[in-house]
Amino acid sequence: MTIKTIREVLAETIAAEMRTDPDVFLMGEDVSGGAGCDGEDDAFGGAFGQYKGLVKEFGRERIIDTPITESAFIGAAGGAAATGMRPIVDLMFVDFISVCFDQIFNQMAKFRYMFGGKSQAPLVILAMVGAGWRAGAQHSQMLHPMLTAVPGLKVVMPSNAYDVKGLLTTAIRDNDPVMFLQHKLLFEHSCEVPDEPYSIPFGEAAYTRQGKDVTIVALSAMVHKANAVADKLAKQGITADVIDPRTTSPLDEEAILESVEVTGRLVVVDEANGRCSMATDISSLVAERGFSSLRSPIIKVTAPHTPVPFAPGLEDLYIPDEADIEAAVMKVMNS
Repeated sequence: MTIKTIREVLAETIAAEMRTDPDVFLMGEDVSGGAGCDGEDDAFGGAFGQYKGLVKEFGRERIIDTPITESAFIGAAGGAAATGMRPIVDLMFVDFISVCFDQIFNQMAKFRYMFGGKSQAPLVILAMVGAGWRAGAQHSQMLHPMLTAVPGLKVVMPSNAYDVKGLLTTAIRDNDPVMFLQHKLLFEHSCEVPDEPYSIPFGEAAYTRQGKDVTIVALSAMVHKANAVADKLAKQGITADVIDPRTTSPLDEEAILESVEVTGRLVVVDEANGRCSMATDISSLVAERGFSSLRSPIIKVTAPHTPVPFAPGLEDLYIPDEADIEAAVMKVMNS
C-alpha cells in the first residue's frame, strides 16, 4: 500500500493497461503537451498533470493531442472503438459534452443493442465535473443525471484514489462505453492504494460509514462531506450509514434499500441541480420499493435549480455543504 492522489493514480492505471493491451490509447486536449508546438514534450499532461509521463513511455502514436474539437475527437474515438481499439478519451470538462451528444447518445450507446451484440464500443470518456473551482457556469456543471438516463452508457463517479484505480481498470476493460466522471476538487485527494493491479465491479456501492439511525447516500465529492457529518453526529449518539454508489449506471439499488430497511430514514446528497437529479432518482427508488421501511420523509440535499454562479461567495452558497447535510439529518431524525 502507498499513499497516492487521484492525479497520480490516473496515470498509473492508464499506463498499466497500456502496457498489457496494445489496443489501448489515450487522446484529448493537451494530454501530451501540445502536438506540433515548440517546447518540451509532456509540458502539460492534462489539465491537472494527470497524464504526465505517459507520452515519454508510449510516444505520440498512443498519447495523442487533439485540436479543440470535441465532436471530432469523440467521434474518432467511437470509430476506433467500433473497429477493435480501446480508446481512452479526455473530454476535459463534462460541460463540453453537449457538442458530442449524437456521437455518444445515438451511436456509441446504441451499438451493442442495435446490432445484437455483434458490434461494441469499448471506450472510456474521462471528464471533470463539479463546482468550486471558480470556473463559471459553463465549466462547473454536474451532468451525470443526463448521462445516467441514457441506456447503454455506464457512468462512474469515484470519490477517492482507491476507487479510481479499481474502477478505471474495470472501465478500460469493459466492452461498453463508460463515462468516467472525476470531481475537479478531488484530484489531490489521497489515500492508501495497492501498488498491484485490481478491479472494482460496476454496480457495487461502498459503505464509507456504518450506523443504524439514518442512511446518507452521497455522490462524488459529497461523500467526504457526508462522512464528516456522520463522524460529528456519531459523537452525539446518532449513527449513519454513508453509502457511496460509485457508479450511477448501474446503480446498486439493493445496498440502498437494505440500508433504509434498517435505518428507516434517508438523506440523499447530490451536487447536481435538484430537478431530475440522482437524488430524485434514488428518492423515487426508495419511495417505490422501500416505502414501508420509512419512518420519516426522504430529504434531498442538492444545488438549487440555477446555473453555477461565478462570484465566489455565491458559488460557495450554491454547493451543498456539511451544514446542509447535518440539518437534513436532524430533520429526518426529528420527523
